[in-house]
Amino acid sequence: MIPIGDEDTGGQPGIPWVNVAIIALNVIVFLYQLVDPNFTNGYSTVPAEITQGIDIVGVRQLVLPDGTTATIDEGPGPSPIWLTLLTSMFMHGGWLHIGGNMLFLFIFGDNIEKAYGHIKYLIFYLVCGIIAGLAHVLSQPDSIIPSLGASGAISGVMAAYLVLFPTNRVRVLLTLGVIWLRPIAVPAVVMIGIWALLQFVNGIGSIAVTDQTSGVAYWAHIGGFIAGALITLLAKPFLDRGTSTPSRVTAPY
Repeated sequence: MIPIGDEDTGGQPGIPWVNVAIIALNVIVFLYQLVDPNFTNGYSTVPAEITQGIDIVGVRQLVLPDGTTATIDEGPGPSPIWLTLLTSMFMHGGWLHIGGNMLFLFIFGDNIEKAYGHIKYLIFYLVCGIIAGLAHVLSQPDSIIPSLGASGAISGVMAAYLVLFPTNRVRVLLTLGVIWLRPIAVPAVVMIGIWALLQFVNGIGSIAVTDQTSGVAYWAHIGGFIAGALITLLAKPFLDRGTSTPSRVTAPY
């Protein structure tokens, strides 16, 4: 299910400029990655760098499950190296990666910013992203494979949306392979709940394998989601969830 819109949850008026700025920064960083691959190699999160406290630089050989080897060119990173937990949150591995992440952030992030307020939302987003990165590091502490993306932080945003607005309707596109079906409106608990269930199932399944068999850091998604849910549950009495009843969305428009 691909989200394409949701109900206005009310809350603080004004433009969600923090969410807009985060999206813009992700796009700018991604465009810079296209120009300088060494930046991607050096400023992504490498679990072994975090656990060992060193900056791994140079060509490394990685043994794949089928017995063959692959080459990873590790670039120089920031000092201290743990800053990659922050920098990797604004980097992406391709057009589909950034397109999907920014779509989810655009749909769900503005509502959470209105609930938290600008500054607290920024802190919330960064904390979820860092916890997500740490969850990935703990799941593969010796891995030399770089990881990057805003998915962990966005997972926290989606968890917050689920806690605050579970019955809010989200307009989604259903797909069956390459076949696109008509848009439908579903409660957030259905759309986000299915997404979260898939992350937990795949994350538990990945315990039996290494990250060399998957291109998705599921434990980063899980870590970010749990962090976002717990933080929002604790902060819920102090958040602005809006006072007006949202206008119901319909599908299609």
